Amino acid sequence: MKLSPRQKKILSAIVETYIRTGEPVGSKLLSQQLDIKVSPATIRSDMASLFEMGYLEQPHTSAGRVPSHLGYREYIDSLMICQPLSRQERDEIDSLFNVKNPDPDQLLEDAADALAEYTGCTGVTSSISIRDVRVKRIEFIIAGQNTVVVLLIATNGVIKNKVIRVDFNVTPELIEFFSKFANSRLAGRSIEDITATYISSVSITLGEYSRIFTPMLVGIFELCKMVSDGKYYIGGGAKLLEHAELGRMARELFLLLDSQEQLHRIFNRDADEFKILVGKENSIMELVGSSLVVTHYQIAGEKAGTVGLIGPARLDYAKVIPHLEYFADTLGKLLSETLEAD
Repeated sequence: MKLSPRQKKILSAIVETYIRTGEPVGSKLLSQQLDIKVSPATIRSDMASLFEMGYLEQPHTSAGRVPSHLGYREYIDSLMICQPLSRQERDEIDSLFNVKNPDPDQLLEDAADALAEYTGCTGVTSSISIRDVRVKRIEFIIAGQNTVVVLLIATNGVIKNKVIRVDFNVTPELIEFFSKFANSRLAGRSIEDITATYISSVSITLGEYSRIFTPMLVGIFELCKMVSDGKYYIGGGAKLLEHAELGRMARELFLLLDSQEQLHRIFNRDADEFKILVGKENSIMELVGSSLVVTHYQIAGEKAGTVGLIGPARLDYAKVIPHLEYFADTLGKLLSETLEAD
C-alpha cells in the first residue's frame, strides 16, 4: 500500500527520533515536532495504519512505536536525505589514516580501527583481491643459517610474508640464484594461475636443485593463496557492547567476527557497490538484530576490497552513508598511491 505524504512525514520523523533517542516515539511528541497542523488523534490514526502495514512495531506495552526493518527500509530508500560532507568532516576523515606507514595491510588494519572510532560501530576492512591481481615481485631475506623470510608483493598493493625453514645452509649466492629463478617464473603472472600444479611444474625445471628449494616454492604458493583469499580486519569489536540492543547477541557477534569464512560470506567482492541490510533483512542469524552497511574501495578503477560497518539497527544512516563512501574513496586513493610508489 502506498504511503500518503503525511504518513511519509510521520514515518520519517519516527525513524529519525528513534535513531536519536533510542526511546519509543509517541503521538504527542510527534505533534510537537511535525510541521503539519493535525491533532494527536490524527497522528495516532496514521501511526496505527503504519503499524498495520508493518512499518512500525510496538515494544512491550509502551504507548510509543519504533521502526521495523520495513520502516527503516522505506526510510533509507525513499525518505532519507543525505547531506554532503563539509570540508571539516572530510579533513577529520583524512586525519584518521596512518599515512606514515605505507604497508597496505597496516593501512587496512588502521582504517578498520579509525572507522570504528569515528562511527561508534564495529569497522571491517578487507584486502580481497582484484580479479586480475598479479605477482609484482618476490623478495627473500636471510634470517638464519637455515631460515629465509619470503615476501610476496602483489599488484594490488598487498604484501605477504612467511618464514621458511630449509635443510641447507643459506648463502647470499643461493638466495640470489633462487630469487632470479622465482621472479622469472612468477613475477607478472596472475595469482589465480599460480596453482599447486603450476608450482609443481616450476619445481621440476629446477632439476637437481628441486629438492632443496621445494619448501620455498611451497611457501610462495601459500602466500599467493593468502593474497587471493584476502584478509579481513576488525576494528572496535567491543563497540558492539556499547549498544544495549545488541547485548543479547554479543557472544554470537564476536564469534562471527572471529571467523574469516563467515566474514567472506558477508563482505565479498561480488556484492553490490553499496549495500545496507537492516535487522531481519540479514540472512545470517547473528546479524538479525543488527545493521550492516558495506561499500568497496577501488584500485585502478576496479573493486579491490571492502569497507563496512556492523552496528545497531538505529544507525544514523543519513550521516553514516556519505561518511562511509568518502572513507572508502580515501582508503582506495591511499592504497593506489602506495602501490604506485612501491
